[in-house]
Amino acid sequence: MKRVVITGMAGISSLGHDWATISAAMLAGQTGIRRMDEWAQYRDLNTQLAGPVLDFAMPSHYTRKHTRSMGRVAQMAVLSAERALAHADLLNNPLIQTGEMGVSFGSSIGSTSAVREFGHALIEKDVNGLNANSYLRMMSHTTAVNIGVYFGLKGRVIPTSSACTSGSQGIGYAYEAIKYGHQTLMLAGGAEELCPTEAMVFDTLYATSTKNDTPHLSPRPFDAGRDGLVIGEGAGCLVLEELDHALARGATIHAEIVGFACNSDGSHVTRPESATMEVAMRMALKNAQLAAEDIGYINAHGTATEQGDVAESQATFRVFGKQTPISSLKGYFGHTLGACGALEAWMSVEMLNQGWYAGNVNLDQVDAACGELDYLPLSGREMDCDYIMSNNFAFGGINTSLIFKKYN
Repeated sequence: MKRVVITGMAGISSLGHDWATISAAMLAGQTGIRRMDEWAQYRDLNTQLAGPVLDFAMPSHYTRKHTRSMGRVAQMAVLSAERALAHADLLNNPLIQTGEMGVSFGSSIGSTSAVREFGHALIEKDVNGLNANSYLRMMSHTTAVNIGVYFGLKGRVIPTSSACTSGSQGIGYAYEAIKYGHQTLMLAGGAEELCPTEAMVFDTLYATSTKNDTPHLSPRPFDAGRDGLVIGEGAGCLVLEELDHALARGATIHAEIVGFACNSDGSHVTRPESATMEVAMRMALKNAQLAAEDIGYINAHGTATEQGDVAESQATFRVFGKQTPISSLKGYFGHTLGACGALEAWMSVEMLNQGWYAGNVNLDQVDAACGELDYLPLSGREMDCDYIMSNNFAFGGINTSLIFKKYN
């Protein structure tokens, strides 16, 4: 078995695009959530809250030839991958085009602007609005494919389109590809572009927050006063590398991935199942050959929905008891769906190395129905941890758990 390390990291979020900016905002209790006044045009849409990336733009070296097959979601994915490669000192290295590097990357869906083009064609029975790139922007594997093509990667392409676990599955499957000797390097992560249709999905389930007049007070993971989730957008990418290869080229190693597990509930498409969440965490611990007490911090999925928060926190309590510190980062930038597993993994590794862990924003009173856990306060906590866990759970009953180790 090969050891897998992280040699590059990058992300794009409504709270910032680098850890220094993001962590400063978190420490100050700031969020990237705002009221979307433009959503008022949608009749019967209850929520008008989201976490948009307001300052996103592709750099000038991306020409129209480069971007014509990319919708916003693919653009964010490719740009996060470029920054991660630069962080790993691999951006202009011909090694990445030899077939030794692959990509494992996902999103819930492709660019919804392209979906609208196809919808218009079906409704109006007129295909004049479509072009050769319409499908390439819409397809569910648009992020993975555009990353592979832009950087000339010739290794495995593993598309992960599994809603809220797209990013964490992307990282987990990349980890396994290297661990079992199929690839030497992988670009791994997930992305999502903001669209009112995503808010509509959860609105129909009565799962969105409607605190439209106080965007800074929502979402509220695990809080007794929470009223639902808030949709966000962004992208996160990790460069994963086989340890000996990383050492041979003198790479900076940011952490090691030592555990991954993925399972499914097999019972309901939208209702979370606490029992199988628990199994996923235990499987990850077994994969890493660790005991529950070895984990120093847990990055929760924590969406601020009633069923999800209760099921997850109770499952976490059964595995870890009340001694392991836990926080959800979605209170700061919303639920970024396909991107959340990658963004939260990136930020968790940053916290692992910094020795400071962000607290739960907007958590004033823990819901009595939630598990009795060590919920970190807003100020966060300085801790020296060797191992941390990051969990994500998705529609379809898909559960993932990743374990990261500080590299010494």
